[in-house]
Amino acid sequence: MKRPTFTPLAAAGLLALSLTMAACGSDSDANGGSDAGDGDFASVTIDHAFGSTEITEEPDRIVTWGWGSADAAIALGVTPVAIPTQSYGGDENGLLPWLAEELETQGADTPTMLSETEEPPYEEILEAKPDVILAQYSGITEDQYKKLSEIAPTVAYPEEAWSTPWRDVISITGQALGKEDEAEELLTDIDAEVAEAAEAHPEFEGKTIAAVWDAGDFYVYSEADPRVEFLTDLGFEVAPSVAENDTGESTFYYTISYEETDKITSDVLLSYHDTAELEEAFMSSDATASMQQFQDETIANVVGPDVIASVSPPTALSLGFSLDTFVTALADATANVE
Repeated sequence: MKRPTFTPLAAAGLLALSLTMAACGSDSDANGGSDAGDGDFASVTIDHAFGSTEITEEPDRIVTWGWGSADAAIALGVTPVAIPTQSYGGDENGLLPWLAEELETQGADTPTMLSETEEPPYEEILEAKPDVILAQYSGITEDQYKKLSEIAPTVAYPEEAWSTPWRDVISITGQALGKEDEAEELLTDIDAEVAEAAEAHPEFEGKTIAAVWDAGDFYVYSEADPRVEFLTDLGFEVAPSVAENDTGESTFYYTISYEETDKITSDVLLSYHDTAELEEAFMSSDATASMQQFQDETIANVVGPDVIASVSPPTALSLGFSLDTFVTALADATANVE
């Protein structure tokens, strides 16, 4: 996701603003919030890469930063007061389509859309007057975490930036909101939906697959990538050629030259494209023509930033949005596997 640069506030200025906000928002009516829902919220401590965060009262005003946290909160029936703008896959306001659908279904207002910046937009977050900030799938640094924690208790990622498993994003959100049981039920429902799709397509079982993206460089996604995890949940197996040709440049993907694309062999090839024009260019390129999957007509193409974003990684709401699109494309390609 490309984000514009942002000049952060000085730490001293941020602290001063935080103290001002705390003084002005000492009771729930002053900041537009409300008392804890039913009084059953139990204090929770969530460990993460920068220490631990204690949430002592049921959050009423939630701000999310990064990916997936807003989806999880909304799926659990809690609408955040502010969420990140997502230009990739989002509408003209930066709202992702599955979020828009769920907000409409719940009759909830659209949250404030935070600027899409390299660092968290601290002033905007301050203005939202959060009780808690959820950033468990994000790239915040320890310094940024400290600044956010001066505004409100902040939950960072468990271990590494941008690497929290998508199921854990949902579980952590459930912990923070006092909705652990509901989060588990949500995960059960999602897994059941994917399992139902897999059961409806037994032809996926045991077929090898490789997932790629021709985006100026030729990206191959490795077994650790959530896009690939989604495919194995449907019954596919990661093609041995993916591991054999891994250059080790990243945990989740690697790049190869266009002269080497024929090394990525598999029963099915899943390819992502931002536009139909890029799909056409991919299918008509010499590099693609050299691939065994092209010759066997077992390439599954998916097109559109929203569809790609929905599995990059999946969220509490996005899999339901795109599951049929992926399954249809994969079924058409798998039908040609001999």
